[in-house]
Order: sequence, then C-alpha cells, then structure tokens
Amino acid sequence: MYKGKVFVIKVSGGVFGDAASTHNLMEQVAILHQVGIRVVLVHGGGPQLTQVQKSLGIEPQIVAGRRITDQKSIEVTSMVLNGLVNTRILGICRELDIAAVGVSGVDAGLVRAHKRPPVKVEGRLVDYGYVGDIDLIDAKVLQQLLDERLMPVVSPVSADDQGTLLNINADTVAAGIGAALKAEKLMLCTGAPGILESVDDPCSIISYTDLTGLQRLKEQGSLKDGMLPKAKAIEDAIRGGVRRVHVTSYKSPDSLLAEVFTNEGTGTLVVENISALSPAEQQAG
Repeated sequence: MYKGKVFVIKVSGGVFGDAASTHNLMEQVAILHQVGIRVVLVHGGGPQLTQVQKSLGIEPQIVAGRRITDQKSIEVTSMVLNGLVNTRILGICRELDIAAVGVSGVDAGLVRAHKRPPVKVEGRLVDYGYVGDIDLIDAKVLQQLLDERLMPVVSPVSADDQGTLLNINADTVAAGIGAALKAEKLMLCTGAPGILESVDDPCSIISYTDLTGLQRLKEQGSLKDGMLPKAKAIEDAIRGGVRRVHVTSYKSPDSLLAEVFTNEGTGTLVVENISALSPAEQQAG
C-alpha cells in the first residue's frame, strides 16, 4: 500500500532512556523500511542533553517548550545530538540490519537557518540564544540516500550561512523535511499517548482532528509545554503538503504499525480537514 512512499518519523529523546521501548520502536521502523517504505528518521535528545548539561554544571532553561541555548550549551548540544544520540541509533540500526546513514542539518546544507531574534513569550522578551529558525530545507542529500535504499537518521543541529551552529527543535525539522519531501506521513513518536483533550487525563486521547480542531485545542489550553512546538510543526507540515500527521506514543507496543496499517491506530491522526477521512476512519475514532 505504501511501498515507495516517504514517511518522516520523529522520535523524542525520551525513548532512548528505556532499552525495551527503544528496541520495540526501532523494530517497527525496520519493518516499515523492509516493506519498501522510504523512511527518514529524525531524532531529538532532550533528556540526554539535560543530563549532560547538569553533569557539566549547566542548568537547562526551557521556555514555552523550547530550550534556551547559550554558547556553552550549543557545544554540548552538538556533542549529544550529533554524537551520542545519533550514533546510538545507528548502532541499533546495525543490529536490526537497517542500512542507515547519520546526518545532521549541517550536512550538505540540509537545513539552512538563521539565529532567532529575541521574541515576546507570555508578555516578556526572551532571547533563545543559539536557536535557529529554518529558512530552507534542501532535501537533495536525503533524496539521494533514499534512492540508494538507505535510511537517513537526522540530528536537528544546523548552522547559519556563517557556519554558526544552531539548535533547532526536532519536531520543526521533521515537519520541514516532511514538507520538502512531500511525505505521505509525518509520525511524531512521543512520551504522550497522543494529543489529549485534557492534559491531566491520559485517557482523553483525541483519535483524529484537523487544523481547525488543533487551533481550538490551543485556545482552550489543552496544548502545553512540549506539545506547543509539536502543534506548530503539525500545522507547518500539513500546510507544506504532508497528507497526514500522526502523534503516537513510543511506550505503546506496535504503535507505529497500528497507526499505519489499521483504521483505529493508537494515537492521534491530524489532517487538513476531517472531511478527508473515510467513514471507516471516522467511525474508528
């Protein structure tokens, strides 16, 4: 059904804190890759970065779900994301016989970005430091890897035109790559079971919604902390041409496969307009 289609799968760094969850998720990625789906894997690494920062005496600062990155922190960010996390994923790929290649946003100009200027957040001016906003995704290097049946494993670290390293939210990078490749699906694997109607009720999973519904959830305060940049990434991906975005938990067994191959799924499906869903999909929700 999806052979030859592009799926961009973004995995949160939290999954790599648990060996069983990591292997479960990567085994599902291996199946998708083996049946001919062209997978691009984008990873975060927030928990690992926080751990290393604290061990070096650097106190992490996060505002509205986004990390402030000073000069010391960008060096640690590059070390952790491009080194520790990316290489760990490649090691698992070798174990599972996935032909994978590690890249970052810096490689071959994949993610072209500029340093974010100070912005107002919740009524105060915030300087995020060495954090980037994307100008352009040049996906040629990814396309070449996919054409060779290789799976790109992408770290979100990028740089501006002067070579200054910049930290970019991994959801944002995944959405940009999905749009650039006109991906069939963007799949966001997170610690949450999906998008929740109430953040205090893990059983209030929304099976499906659209961009209008996403805006409603934001206005009523259902989207908080790390889900805020995810919601922006979802909107950017869909407006950029990605047909469907799935938010699912890496903690749920077979969550990726269920989202792809069943109407029910396990998390939240987001489309541009609910009318695009089949009656069976709407009934399943």
